[in-house]
Amino acid sequence: MAAEIHSRPQSRRPVLLSKVEGHQDAVSAALLIPKEDGVITAGEDRTIRVWLKRDSGQYWPSIYHTMASPCSAMAYHHDSRRIFVGQDNGAIMEFHISEDFNKMNFVKTYPAHQNRVSAITFCLASEWLISTGHDKCISWMCTRSGSMLGRHYFTSWASCLQYDHETQHAFVGDYSGQITLLKLEQNTCSVITTLKGHEGSITSLWWDPVQRLLFSGASDHSIIMWDIGGRKGRTLLLQGHHDKVQAICYIQLTRQLVSCSADGGIAVWNMDISREEAPQWLESDSCQKCEQPFFWNIKQMWDTKTIGLRQHHCRKCGQAVCGKCSTKRSSYPIMGFEFQVRVCDSCFESIKDEDRTSLATFHEGKHNILHMSMDISRGLMVTCGSDRIVKIWDMTPVVGCSLATGFSSR
Repeated sequence: MAAEIHSRPQSRRPVLLSKVEGHQDAVSAALLIPKEDGVITAGEDRTIRVWLKRDSGQYWPSIYHTMASPCSAMAYHHDSRRIFVGQDNGAIMEFHISEDFNKMNFVKTYPAHQNRVSAITFCLASEWLISTGHDKCISWMCTRSGSMLGRHYFTSWASCLQYDHETQHAFVGDYSGQITLLKLEQNTCSVITTLKGHEGSITSLWWDPVQRLLFSGASDHSIIMWDIGGRKGRTLLLQGHHDKVQAICYIQLTRQLVSCSADGGIAVWNMDISREEAPQWLESDSCQKCEQPFFWNIKQMWDTKTIGLRQHHCRKCGQAVCGKCSTKRSSYPIMGFEFQVRVCDSCFESIKDEDRTSLATFHEGKHNILHMSMDISRGLMVTCGSDRIVKIWDMTPVVGCSLATGFSSR
């Protein structure tokens, strides 16, 4: 339960303010309490805890509540002091937290799912509790009556959820790598579209209702930005993490995207520039540079008496090329490639040194990150993970530090 306080260095990087310890198993969710020096955590050890910062600078648990099943997801509505905790057994429990954050009263149980709850959101205007689970469904329930309003099933585990409160659109990511856009009604729903672009399961989503942009992180280590408002589909691919992207948060005010990965990587992406969309990969039976046949092109191999080559793709132009015509590697941040990736030799020549300047900053969280959330108004971030540790960060050195964002000093 110790908290470690670090002084702010001169370099621009996240500053670790506190380390909160006490959970006996992985911490599945952690949320900062708005306008308070406090954190709410939920863990696989079946406990939900509210931590308040004391005069000593340490965080101590003011609420410690044990649940019937491991806690897998959490949502907190600060104005009404309502907290919703999803569990491994599929149930969601609602509590009301007292004004002084020292007491938590049980309100009701929602039989939302038949399996582990993966994400929860609460809409005060409609009094809807919306959730996804490993029973392959999204459910929405009435918080006044506690009754089920509707369910919709997918072909895979539903892993993450975002909701547009104004239009009642829900975005659901699943383990097949697909994102489904649904329009929820009182007792029914309709599928608007499905988004396919990731090569791994969807692990995190973030919806920005102002610019109408959807960001998705996946186990393929990449992030995709989808222009929902412009109906353009996939617009940007961002690759800079070395492990699955566990959490993302887009800061509309400063046009920055913060992302965290399972290996502890924390990235801050500059989205306030004109980026280039990665091209769709072209298909061809032979290299589009030297015209040598690929290994499945039996006819051309026979006609030219040559052995077929393996097909690759240039990440900059999308052309199908052989290994000899794509011997170079280069980063190309304006297209989202912060790593060195395969490019054809002609594209390599066209990339200038200034084109390789990074458009993101990368930092080390030094723990396995399962979940992250931000208090954007204060520039604070909390991360938690399988190492049972909760970390509170000052992100103002790297997020919006050069803009008049309204961040208040702590």
